[in-house]
Formats: sequence, structure tokens, C-alpha cells
Amino acid sequence: MEGYARLAKLPPPVLRRMKIAGWIHRTISLEPRVDVKIVPGPDLEISADADQLDQLLINLLRNAADAALVTGGSVHVSWTIFAASLHIWIDDDGPGISNSDNLFVPFFTTKPNGSGIGLALCRQIAEAHHGSLSLENRKNARGCRALLRLPIK
Repeated sequence: MEGYARLAKLPPPVLRRMKIAGWIHRTISLEPRVDVKIVPGPDLEISADADQLDQLLINLLRNAADAALVTGGSVHVSWTIFAASLHIWIDDDGPGISNSDNLFVPFFTTKPNGSGIGLALCRQIAEAHHGSLSLENRKNARGCRALLRLPIK
């Protein structure tokens, strides 16, 4: 219950200008288990809470790395602008999602030592920034794609 209480009390984002490329490069350096490849996107700044987005990206990268380690695959991160939104995607070459029904349900986990809080918190952070987060199996390759959409302002 303590984990859910922390999840439910996410403070409102404190918006400041942040550079997307620098944020992604810095955050990727925190995942040492796999070589995360970056496909650079446009030079862009948005107004966001960097601490909250750090937590979101760290969790998505950790999940992608966990999946890639299962298959000996890799992780790729990129970003682009689409329809006045920033789209950031994290692709892994892991086994993919076997059942997507409960991905964002608090306390649901498929990991032996997982808490089930990570993806629910990530979605809450994305929505607090007036964005969205989705996860789906990749269409033309093995693995999963996490797609974070944030408004450009």
C-alpha cells in the first residue's frame, strides 16, 4: 500500500525548459547493462519536469534492457516531432509483450521481484504533462516499442 500511496500522490510537474537530446543522452548513461543506441532526432526544447521525466525514462529503459537481456538483443531510442507533439520511442529486441491487458495496472507485474508500480507511474507522469504513454509489440521486428508523446510548448 505504501507504493500505491506514493503513486497516487505524484506532485504536479514543475515545468522548466529542458533540451531533449541532452536529457536522453544523460538518462541513457544510467543504464549500464546494455548498449543503448540513439538515433538522434531534432534539436528541441520543451517545458517539463525534468525529475519526473527522468524517472519515467529510467523505468522505460530498465524495462527495455531487461527484455533485451533475455534475448541478447539491443535497445534503441529516438525522437521526432509529429502533429505538434514530441514522440520519443524506446525499441527493444526482447521477447515482446505476451499479454498487454494489465500493463498499466498498479501492482501487476510479470517480473519475479517487480513491484508493479513502474509502468503505472510512467503513465501517470506522462498524463500529468498532458501527454500519453503506450507500449506495444513491434510490427516488423521482435520486441516491444514504448512510445511517449509530449506536447511541444
